[in-house]
Amino acid sequence: MKGAGLQSVTQPIFLVLAAALSLAPSALLANDIYLEAGRLVDVQAGNLLTGQCISITDDKITAIASCGPTPKGAERVDWSGFTVLPGLIDLHTHLADAGQSADLGLPLKTSPAATALIGAHNARLTLEAGFTTVRDVGTYRGLTDIALRDAINAGHVPGPRMFVAGAYITIPKGGGELNGVIPNDQLPSDMRLGVASTPDEAAAKTAFLIEQGADFIKTIATGAVLAIGTEPGEPEMTEDQLRAVVETARAKGVFVTAHAHGAVGIKNAIRAGVRSIEHASLIDDDALAMAKASGTWLVMDIYNGDYIDDIGTKEGWPEEYLRKNRETTDVQRVGFMKAVKRGVKLAYGTDSGVYPHGQNAKQFAYMVRYGMTPMQAIQSATIRAAELLGKEKMLGAIAAGRFADLVAVKENPLTNITALEHITLVMKDGKIIR
Repeated sequence: MKGAGLQSVTQPIFLVLAAALSLAPSALLANDIYLEAGRLVDVQAGNLLTGQCISITDDKITAIASCGPTPKGAERVDWSGFTVLPGLIDLHTHLADAGQSADLGLPLKTSPAATALIGAHNARLTLEAGFTTVRDVGTYRGLTDIALRDAINAGHVPGPRMFVAGAYITIPKGGGELNGVIPNDQLPSDMRLGVASTPDEAAAKTAFLIEQGADFIKTIATGAVLAIGTEPGEPEMTEDQLRAVVETARAKGVFVTAHAHGAVGIKNAIRAGVRSIEHASLIDDDALAMAKASGTWLVMDIYNGDYIDDIGTKEGWPEEYLRKNRETTDVQRVGFMKAVKRGVKLAYGTDSGVYPHGQNAKQFAYMVRYGMTPMQAIQSATIRAAELLGKEKMLGAIAAGRFADLVAVKENPLTNITALEHITLVMKDGKIIR
């Protein structure tokens, strides 16, 4: 399997995405903007400011200060009737994917080009919902997320700033495989780019994905809720396999995250040195202590269990999915509450794609219900998420030198967190999107 052959797969995907240029929304190109905020959420200090104006040049914030006369040559933008926050960050999305349904074979039936176009649609919905940055944590159609990211960066399609994994690193028939449709060894090669049986294979797959442009690596340390034939509590990749991935990625300056529901798999991943754990549904007290001591981040999708139970039941999703979802939803929320109380690092991630894209903000209310203050919940999707990405000097706060990614809502989300489900105004890179 050679990179050149796979590039020939991704190039037409990129051309398909480029053809979607007409989808791009009209945007105001920022030269010098002087933006007046009614209320400004300072996520660094953890407080709310009034009477502040934000100076923006091109795509960067240059200053925040008390409002005064409009600087010469700048355009004054009036957001004085709104609460202004940093652009939101979702660290667990699946934009470049066909989406969840009762049809197990849908990802196989959806071509790479069609998957990329679906991704372009999902990206626009996500951006308009106020999520200006996402981490896309895997797609069945390998490398389509890289093509989507590159198309967004080139300005061909509208979407959030994307950090992408390229494919899942998973054992054969594990939680990162499309199981139960056709024999796995008959699946297309682009659906098995990260399948590995040994530490050496896992290291090689990691190096390959990074060469193809992956920003980080996603490993599957346990079984999955939404994968046939796997159990969330059961470990899959071994600690040695996970460590081989981490060491290979670290040598190239790349972080690793681990899908891990079960406590044994979580502990394996933490000992192997991953930067973050996805889901952590069945985390126990020992694993929480390990995460706290090691500084490992938890990204816990505590909203979508309700969606799966409701819509999955109505639409006839596999009973195996529904059973595993019931077994993990409530206990995950208990683990989340414990993590909040213990001060474990928590960042915002929703598993969008399981539920409809653009509804990412629905999780905020759940985080508050299960132990966070509204400010903590907002910080988890701004400055904390930027820290997990290693981009805290670029993203996650309204501060000089950071990208001009801003959102605005009519209400004060510190008193009504559900206000974030109704974003009115969005700016990314100094351009007004809506």
